[in-house]
Amino acid sequence: MFIDSHCHLNFPDLVKDLDLILGNMRANEVSHALCVSVELATFPQVLDLAVNHENLYASVGVHPDYELETEPTVAELVRLSQHPKVVAIGETGLDYYRLTGDLEWQRERFRTHIRAAKECGKPLIIHTRSAAADTLRIMEEEGAGSIGGVMHCFTENLQVAQAAIDLGFYISFSGILTFKNATSIKEVATSIPLDRVLIETDSPYLAPTPHRGKTNQPAFVKHVAEEIALLRLIPLAEVGETTSRNFRRLFLKQQ
Repeated sequence: MFIDSHCHLNFPDLVKDLDLILGNMRANEVSHALCVSVELATFPQVLDLAVNHENLYASVGVHPDYELETEPTVAELVRLSQHPKVVAIGETGLDYYRLTGDLEWQRERFRTHIRAAKECGKPLIIHTRSAAADTLRIMEEEGAGSIGGVMHCFTENLQVAQAAIDLGFYISFSGILTFKNATSIKEVATSIPLDRVLIETDSPYLAPTPHRGKTNQPAFVKHVAEEIALLRLIPLAEVGETTSRNFRRLFLKQQ
C-alpha cells in the first residue's frame, strides 16, 4: 500500500470528481492522503475533506506564494491545528522563483509557521524553491529541528537534502522524480536513507510519467514509488511499506 503525503484535493480540478479520485486511490493501493492547506480562506474545505473521509488528513498553513493573503498569527495557526484530523502545519517555506523584490514578509511568515508548529507539536510541511540557503538558515535559527517535518516536492541537491535530514526532516519526492532530466533528484532518491523518504503527488500538479500533461491525482503516487524502487534496485513493496511507515511515524506519531 502507498500513502500520498501531499495533495490538494480541495482544488477544483479534483474536488469535482472526488468519488472517482477516491475510487482510483483504492484501485491503485493508495490507502491514505494528506490534503495540504495553502490559504486560510479555503482551510475549512480542506478540513471538511479530512473529517468526512477516514483515509484523508489535513494540514493548516499559508503558502509562500500567496503574497496578498492576510498574515496568519501563531495563535491562529495553533487554534486551527487542534482538530485531530489536522496532522501538520503548512505548507510553508520560501519561494524566490515566482516572486521578486523585498521578500522579508515571506521569511517572517515562515518563522510564524515554525513557531506555531513548535507550540502545537505538529510537524512542518516545507516548500522551498530557489531559496534553499535561506530556508535552511531560518529552520536552524527557529529550531525547526525540535519538531521536524518534511521537505515536500524536493528538487534540491544531495547536500541540501542531507542538511534537512540532519535537522530531523524527511524528504518527499513527487512525479518530478520520474522525469528523464531529473538527474540530481534521482541521485538524492538513490542516496538518502529509505527511512527518511516520503512520496507525494502534489496533485493536481506535476503528473508523473506516464501521465505527464494530465491532471495529477493521488492514485498516481504509485509511479513515484516505482521510480524509487527502480533507482534503488529494491522491491516496490519495500518502498510502499517503508514510506507508509515513515508517514505514520511523522504525521500520526505511530512507531
